[in-house]
Amino acid sequence: MENVEKTSPTNFIKDIIDEDIRAGKNNGQVVTRFPPEPNGYLHIGHAKSICLNFGLAKQYGGRCHLRMDDTNPEKEDVEYTDSIINDVKWLGFDWGNHLYYASDYFEQIYQWAVLLIKKGLAYVSEMTPDEVSATRGTPTVPGKEDPGRKRSVAENLDLFSRMRAGEFPDGSHVLRARINMASPNMHMRDPVLYRIKRDEHHRTGNKWCIYPMYDFAHGQSDYIEGITHSICTLEFEVHRPLYDWFLDQIAEPGRARPRQIEFARLSLSYTVMSKRKLLELVKSNYVRGWDDPRMPTISGLRRRGYTPESIRDFADRIGVAKADNMVDMALLEHCVREDLNRRAPRVIAVLNPLKVVIENYPEDKTEMMEAVNNPEDESMGKRELPFSRVLYIEREDFREEAPPKFFRLAPGKEVRFKFAYYLKCTGVVKDDRGEIIEVRCTYDPATRGGWSQDGRKVKGTIHWLSAEQAVPVEVRLYEHLFTDPNPDKPEEEGADYKSLLNPDSLKVLDRCLVEPSLKGAKPGTSFQFERLGYFCVDPDSTPDRPVFNRTVTLKDSKGKD
Repeated sequence: MENVEKTSPTNFIKDIIDEDIRAGKNNGQVVTRFPPEPNGYLHIGHAKSICLNFGLAKQYGGRCHLRMDDTNPEKEDVEYTDSIINDVKWLGFDWGNHLYYASDYFEQIYQWAVLLIKKGLAYVSEMTPDEVSATRGTPTVPGKEDPGRKRSVAENLDLFSRMRAGEFPDGSHVLRARINMASPNMHMRDPVLYRIKRDEHHRTGNKWCIYPMYDFAHGQSDYIEGITHSICTLEFEVHRPLYDWFLDQIAEPGRARPRQIEFARLSLSYTVMSKRKLLELVKSNYVRGWDDPRMPTISGLRRRGYTPESIRDFADRIGVAKADNMVDMALLEHCVREDLNRRAPRVIAVLNPLKVVIENYPEDKTEMMEAVNNPEDESMGKRELPFSRVLYIEREDFREEAPPKFFRLAPGKEVRFKFAYYLKCTGVVKDDRGEIIEVRCTYDPATRGGWSQDGRKVKGTIHWLSAEQAVPVEVRLYEHLFTDPNPDKPEEEGADYKSLLNPDSLKVLDRCLVEPSLKGAKPGTSFQFERLGYFCVDPDSTPDRPVFNRTVTLKDSKGKD
């Protein structure tokens, strides 16, 4: 207990671990694991599990394994394995030498299946998957016994050996556990342990043509690795009796036996977490890929500009619960804002440019104005911004006919151009269609730095860019991928979740401008665009054409932050 961080908040999982340690189980060791199936990219729900498993191991002075539960070659790929390793590293966690694969244990798992057959606890069935399902019964009606239950141990050993040797076609035979076809827990009604599947495995190639089911391989993999606490999400609670039944048959005295503990999975508003649905969004081109910044995948959040620190903070704040609940996306966005507010340099960008000409400013003059990089961190220093006769401002910062509480630029009004001068609007220039294409102003030379020496005050402050030095960029504005906070809801009502996809989830602005300091900014670098939000350089950027993704606005939709 000396290794536990006293400042870390408690939860029911820690209470269980504390009790195990007091009882002397596993010699006081705590070994956890994060065991993803490499059949898709990790998402924010996996991030919660990663933070929990690695965090507990650290708090108790133990270790956490990273294991690929790669038992279904049909849906798995080395691309997914690589992405998982990269994502866990990016989140800031280190498994040391403890990277494992369930496929490393295929021979041992096979031998345990043979052991079950020898004990009379497993048999070969010739039922099809549909027949197995049809004869399983209902929670209140017992299932029908498989004819394979009547086979002798010798017959089952022979058939199972021939399954491994590839004598039978796919789907023709399975190995089932002999448990209880009348059990109230449907998972205990002679579950399938092995199926024939001639799919090449991304690690073992064609060595195997039979593969263990997830339920049969998962707990045994935990046992092989010496896992003490097998922490999983709530949907596996009904699987726990089966998890323990398997261990009862193979566990040896003196070896650590894993204990399964379930917690509520993360449900986040305006997102879906199902790998099947995320894969469909990618394959059907509803998004631009697994790392599309609208996706809840870790790679998508990274590309959007979310930081590992903010995601870890989010995981800490939502905590660990026993019951499912929906977490508001606003909380995740708040964590991102808090983190970027401290670390992101402030810069100036204009997304919808409107030209400003200062009539009394020399045409051939350029001044350098001093700007603070981040008022939250003085160590980030200052930079210089060029100021000249022709500038650009945000179009929304000017109104020809301004309402009473409009404190930005308008005819006859004076405002502060941040870090520069006070400017007063003297008129506008319009095109043939009557659209304003230019604003005319004068400036007060005595207000250099954006402050008046005579004590007069202005209520409005706006940002700007010097026209000559401004850098053209593309900016991508992202909104929620779905229009409904619970996009899974239509499925319950027989509708398609894709009917709630937000048609305005991506808006591309291709005439934006940024200050010259951002030219050549590296992909992944985050900035706060003054008054506009937090933005990140996208990998699509080129030296001549930077691309920025909006990470998050400065305030949430309710005006907080």
